Amino acid sequence: MEAVVIDAGSKLLKAGPAIPDQAPSMIIPTQMTRMLDDESVTDGSPFDDVTVDPVVRGIIRDWDAMEDLLHHVLYTGLGWEMGNEGQLLFTEPLFTPKDVREQFVQLMFETFNISGFYASEQAVLSLYAVGRISGCTVDIGHGKIDIAPVIEGAVHHIASRRFELGGIDLTKFLAQELGKSNPLVNISIPEVERIKEQYSCCAEDDLAYEKTQNSCPMEKHTLPDGQVITIGRERYTVGEALFQPSLLGLEAHGVVEQLVSCISTVSSDNHRQLLENTMLCGGTSSMPGFEERFQKECILCSSAVRPALVKPPEYMPENLTMYSAWVGGAILAKVVFPQNQHVTKADYDETGPSIVHRKCF
Repeated sequence: MEAVVIDAGSKLLKAGPAIPDQAPSMIIPTQMTRMLDDESVTDGSPFDDVTVDPVVRGIIRDWDAMEDLLHHVLYTGLGWEMGNEGQLLFTEPLFTPKDVREQFVQLMFETFNISGFYASEQAVLSLYAVGRISGCTVDIGHGKIDIAPVIEGAVHHIASRRFELGGIDLTKFLAQELGKSNPLVNISIPEVERIKEQYSCCAEDDLAYEKTQNSCPMEKHTLPDGQVITIGRERYTVGEALFQPSLLGLEAHGVVEQLVSCISTVSSDNHRQLLENTMLCGGTSSMPGFEERFQKECILCSSAVRPALVKPPEYMPENLTMYSAWVGGAILAKVVFPQNQHVTKADYDETGPSIVHRKCF
């Protein structure tokens, strides 16, 4: 049985057997709906099903919901059988707290009774997916931006940066902007998310963005309830916020300046190696025009060595940026489990959850 690789993001969970040249066999929403029991609802009382987010800004926050989600993924989705569980590799975001790592490995061995476990950081895995062991990842996900220099397969944590800004914040920002231009229409956040994915894009540079603010073609969009809204300059504002966070009311530099700043804290001997192997990943980075704008900003930056983006190999699945950490995990699983570098059930029984810090680094 192939080891299973799981990459649980704030918005999407990617899972599947470790087959590196294929897309993950399951890509499902991480958010769950908790169904209310009939007994808990009194006659005539209005109620709605409650949505639950097991993962918030990349980190597991609701362990009961996470257990339910993993049970569905492993047994229903991937066909594991009770009593015959296999091996699992889990991808970890930057700066995962120690207690979260320990609680997860405990859940895997004590609740799911897996036969072997390994965890590795998403930045390292994303670089593996494009055939690199050194470089810098710029991971723009649903709930956070992680910028991580990686040297010889290890994250340089002192130089890494994590920002509590991601796709969900851009969605809320778009909701505000659409509210200004369509004041009489109330648009739900899930619908704004769909509008963002359909329409948002990046301007070529800041001058082009300024022009969109003065003159921009308008498009009509019909909401599920039949109301019609207009969308114009708002589509560019979303992407621009990644390069000009001041649009969100944040006193911070744009994503390219943050990248250069991170790498500047690493030994100068590694600057070229890191900057010339920069990788974009995360769903938000797939926004139309984002990669081109990122490259243009790199050319304009003041760094002596300009960042250059790594392109994925042609044999890799399409849309690799969406699940590069999962693909890297599938590559690593082909090494750590056959070579017995993983945490075994015997390791766990002897040492307990803290074994994860010694064997998974």
